[in-house]
Amino acid sequence: MTANIIDGKKIAADIRENIRLQVNERIKRGKRVPGLAVILIGNNPASQVYVKHKRAACEQAGVYSVSYDLPRETTQHELLTIIDELNNNTQIDGILVQLPLPDHIDSQLVIEHIQPNKDVDGFHPENIGKLALRIPAMRPCTPYGVMHLLDSIGETYKGRHAVIVGASNIVGRPMMLELILAGATVTLCHRFTADTAAFVQQADIVIAAAGKPGLVKGEWIKEGATVIDVGINRLETGKLTGDIEFTKASERAKWITPVPGGVGPMTVAMLLQNTLNACNKHPF
Repeated sequence: MTANIIDGKKIAADIRENIRLQVNERIKRGKRVPGLAVILIGNNPASQVYVKHKRAACEQAGVYSVSYDLPRETTQHELLTIIDELNNNTQIDGILVQLPLPDHIDSQLVIEHIQPNKDVDGFHPENIGKLALRIPAMRPCTPYGVMHLLDSIGETYKGRHAVIVGASNIVGRPMMLELILAGATVTLCHRFTADTAAFVQQADIVIAAAGKPGLVKGEWIKEGATVIDVGINRLETGKLTGDIEFTKASERAKWITPVPGGVGPMTVAMLLQNTLNACNKHPF
């Protein structure tokens, strides 16, 4: 078996185009365009690349974007003051603070300072709690994007065993909640799991999100499984690779995402979708 490739680039482009059409329709009705504020602190190269992609995607989709490029020395108080201003800005529907933040800033405090209805990353405890209670509001972007990828191939969830490798607050835990909401039976593996391989071998759906290159071996993959690789790791050679041994996994899976070009573009697309959804809740 040679796996079918799930083309995240194409699916994300379709989502951005759909958002652009909806934004144009808003303009025709005399309404304002959605507004997104992106805050970047310091000069982390990976963060700079991510933010660049997000700003470009805003331009493509017709979303108004405001940029804050702040020095690493920015204090926590200064950052919270900016967030206060954006919380009260009626032209801004979404606030994104690029993580990770410098060590002198409390990331969780910053996340909780953003109004939940403007938390387009979906990290606020209120938004995670609503997802757990089956009343999703702002959904974490990467898990939300993974669900779109799975839906795009007609994935069925009820009666299917999904195994997630990695239990981060950003991907693993909300991914578990999304899959439970969809009706899947879910196992979440983490660094204390005794035999991750045994769980992956049982999985109809495998989602790797641990941030460790090649962690999930190709021979672990069940014949005909759907495989989603969230990991983006840069090797010493400069090559980007995922958490799954792609070549070997492709010989066993029915569907698989590449790295790059799989989940990454979807995260940005869902950020814009969350921004539009937030804007649509306002009458103006």
